[in-house]
Amino acid sequence: MKRLKYIFAMLSLCAVSGCSFLDLEPSDFVNNGEYYKTEADLQAALNGVYSELASGNLYKSYFIARAGLDADQGFQQRDGDAKTLGEYYVVATDIKVLSIWQTLYRGINNANILLENVDNEAIDIEPDARRRIKAETLFLRAYYYFLLVQNWGDVPYITVPTEGARPEDVQVARTPALDVYDRIIKDMNDALPYVADIDELGYGGKISRSAVHGILARVHLYVAGEPYNRTEDYEHAREHARAVIESGKHRLNPDFQQIFINYAQDKYDIGESIWEVEFYGNGTGLYASLGGYVGCANGIRNSSEKNNVGYTFEYMNATKYAYDLYKQVGTKMDIRRDLTIAPFRYSTPSGSTVNDAPNKVAWKSTEIFNRNAGKFRREYEILLPKHKSYTPQNFPLLRYSDVLLMFAEADNEVKKGPSAEAYEAVNQVVRRAYGEDPMTPNATYDWAGMDYEAFKSEIRNERGRELCFEALRKRDLVRWGVFMSQMKRCLADAQAAPNFGDRNHAIDTFSNASERDVLWPIPSYEMGLNPKLTQNTGW
Repeated sequence: MKRLKYIFAMLSLCAVSGCSFLDLEPSDFVNNGEYYKTEADLQAALNGVYSELASGNLYKSYFIARAGLDADQGFQQRDGDAKTLGEYYVVATDIKVLSIWQTLYRGINNANILLENVDNEAIDIEPDARRRIKAETLFLRAYYYFLLVQNWGDVPYITVPTEGARPEDVQVARTPALDVYDRIIKDMNDALPYVADIDELGYGGKISRSAVHGILARVHLYVAGEPYNRTEDYEHAREHARAVIESGKHRLNPDFQQIFINYAQDKYDIGESIWEVEFYGNGTGLYASLGGYVGCANGIRNSSEKNNVGYTFEYMNATKYAYDLYKQVGTKMDIRRDLTIAPFRYSTPSGSTVNDAPNKVAWKSTEIFNRNAGKFRREYEILLPKHKSYTPQNFPLLRYSDVLLMFAEADNEVKKGPSAEAYEAVNQVVRRAYGEDPMTPNATYDWAGMDYEAFKSEIRNERGRELCFEALRKRDLVRWGVFMSQMKRCLADAQAAPNFGDRNHAIDTFSNASERDVLWPIPSYEMGLNPKLTQNTGW
């Protein structure tokens, strides 16, 4: 069951602050020290910090299909959203760039307000509960800064609420990116001892000790790679990933497809899914705005509501590069390929109703670029009736397979060659990909006999196969220093492909990408408000 306490707490927060729950993204947040009197008040405020993750400007919509984060594995093909961020047609006045920036700083400001009030001794709360709320807030603020610094580089680092602040406290210059990363790392480490173990929580919708370790591994990998090249961070990445592995609380779901069925059907699997953004409902009733667009914005083409699958806007198509990453070994094809990249589209026969199943029309072998992202399928949903736009599907922020792959990558970098531990970590992921028991060695599929360079190359490919369409790919390419070479490769593939309906979108996307796109431009609107801001190179 979805954590309804989140919903009711947000309703309570809105009632106090005067925001309307009819608004998709309420902007008000309690900043009155006299309001915070009980643990419930603090918890309501914490839920307000979490809520920005589910904003349409982040994981509800933009990040999952409309911000170009899939890079060499996907392209946006919808005409109604053309010539914007998703097609790498970016300008400093782009509304998506501004909206993402403002949402992240709103999350940071909400966190700063709570951190300013959480230690008030007049609040009736047990010390352990106070420390946990403070730790989760500190981590979330760090995570919002992590999203900012990876997409904009140097950004203003603000730790005081903006309401009532002096101009000099909020109109600040951009803090060097490495300094921001160091503060992110410090805050996450400070939070680590006080957050709950994931088995105590029982679900992945809140921060756990495993989530903090896993995201810290990701942060350190970003710092270790381009453009910072602080290679000593590989050791830290390895140790944080190892902490998750050795906790004994996680194990791969043996069925890759079931991971995404679980997200669609409100089922928690804390062995696999360590942290996820929660969405609720089907766009009707009191909680209408808590639905997301997962499976609708990034699902399989279905342009009719007259079938039982559920409508999709299908913004995201796959590239030939992504498709070709998946390999056949012996008689078995990697089962992730046709689950991740849909081999069919839906077609609704005349006279169908919402109770009827559509036909599944297979794509031809030459129609690679026509295929949609397939992991998040509306056919998995069981909540009825299905809304045209809103879905109850959750979106993964950290899966255990990612932790295993991060450990293997970092271990290879530290030791300049793969160890037995690195092989075992990646082989668990690979075995599952061919339908085998992840925990049982299998000579047919297990990697072996690679040197440092070969293992590094293959681990990058394996991340592409396992984590495709999970909003991680672009930053991986940037930290590996191969962003532009990969975008050019996809352009050549699109230009050489047979003509297809979305070919122009693919060519536009990969033609538009340039070296400056490793970072987004500082929004012009924000530069107008803060004269101390400077623009990124090339914008």
